[in-house]
This record gives sequence, C-alpha cells and structure tokens, in this order.
Amino acid sequence: MARKIVVTSGKGGVGKTTVCCNLAVQLARRGFRVAVCDLDFGLNNVDVALGVEHLALYDVVDAVEGRCRPKQALVQHPLYPTLYCLASNRVSERYVSPQAVRLVLDAVSPQFDFILIDSPAGIEEGFHRAASCAEEALLVTTPHISAMRDADRVAGILKCYRFRSVGLAVNMVRRDFVRRGEILQPREISAALKLPLVAVVPEEDKLFLENVVGRSRAFCGLADYFTGGEGGERGADEGGFWGAMRRRHKKEGRA
Repeated sequence: MARKIVVTSGKGGVGKTTVCCNLAVQLARRGFRVAVCDLDFGLNNVDVALGVEHLALYDVVDAVEGRCRPKQALVQHPLYPTLYCLASNRVSERYVSPQAVRLVLDAVSPQFDFILIDSPAGIEEGFHRAASCAEEALLVTTPHISAMRDADRVAGILKCYRFRSVGLAVNMVRRDFVRRGEILQPREISAALKLPLVAVVPEEDKLFLENVVGRSRAFCGLADYFTGGEGGERGADEGGFWGAMRRRHKKEGRA
C-alpha cells in the first residue's frame, strides 16, 4: 500500500504545488511508483505543473461520482513512466466527502509506493478533505511573515490529526535577504513552528519558469527524507545554497 502524504500550506502562492510536483519527480526518478492527486478543486494546476493537462480524460471527481474507475482517471507522465497524475479539472456540483476521496485513493493505493496529495491552501473544508486522506504531512511556507503566520495555524491543526510525521519545507529562500537579516533563517522558522525542517528551497527563476526541475539539490534532499536517506535540511545547508553563502562570508572576511 502507498504512503499517503498531504502537501499543504497556510497561505496561497508559497509554491506548494511546485514543491509537491518536484518531490514526485525526484521519487519517480529513483524508481518509486508515485501518484500526485490534486484536491485543490477550482484552483487546480497539478496537471499543468507536470505538463500532462492535455492527456487527462477523467479526473478525481469523475472517479468519486462513478463516471469512471479510479484507475481510468490516472494519467501517466510521458517522461517518467512510474509517475501518474490524478487531476481535478472541475468543481463538483455536489459535496465531495473525505470518505469518498479516500475510497478512490485506497482503490489505486496498491499500485503505488507514494501518493502525494496536493491540498488547497488555508484551513477550510478542502484542507480537511485532503488531510483526512493522508497519513503523513508536509507543510510548505516561505520566510515571509504573513506566510509564517498562516503556516503556524495550519501546523497546530496538523498536529491534531496525529500524522505519522509532519515535516516543514521552507520555499523561496533568498540568500541575500538571509545574509542581511531581512528574513528569518529556515532553522529559526522551524523552531518557531515546532516542526522538523526537511527542505530548504532557494528562490530560483528556473523553478518559477519551468515548474518541474529534474536535478534540484533541494528536492533531491527532500526525496531522501521520505525514502530514508539523508534529510533535505542537510542537503540544503551543507550543499550549494548555504555552502555558497558560507564560502562567500569567508571570502569577504579575508578581503
């Protein structure tokens, strides 16, 4: 049976879907069977981020309402054969219960190692629908005060779900802002939210423009965290981004 991980955020626009899709790609690159389920009804874009929006014939709502079998709603990625997308291309006219979505995910679960659930931002009904279908959680935030404030509220609710694990990914971290003390360091955010830091993703134009980046050190570290390798925090702190910052400090200190 697949591990079901909900990827969520307190505030919209923090890159939750980008983190979710890039994690899925890294897991698929390692040979794991991965499905990404988009439960952000109405503001869905997982299929767009993965580049398979033109391939979807059915979506998760079709499966829930019985217009297709759950397996028929899965879209295989053309570049990563073990990666599938379960899109949500429209809003149902009827209430979609967490139990109905869970039945769909349970039906396809034996085919996969991981099911990543892209949750709506915030703490409304859609968030609870996604969270109730998962066993683990990944909270995505940015170093901005408004995002961290909302993330703190979500973190408190996630702890009530008693997930097997809840990790924190800090996205859009700018080295120059950290260096000047204009934003908190990721470890400080982790301490404030009382969640383990599992990934630090630097702000990059390539991530913004392409959605899915094949060889990002931060997402490799995040995949390590979920597969039992070295955690994403170490990869980010000791690797290119934070390592480059330390080297720059040392170089300027010698100047």
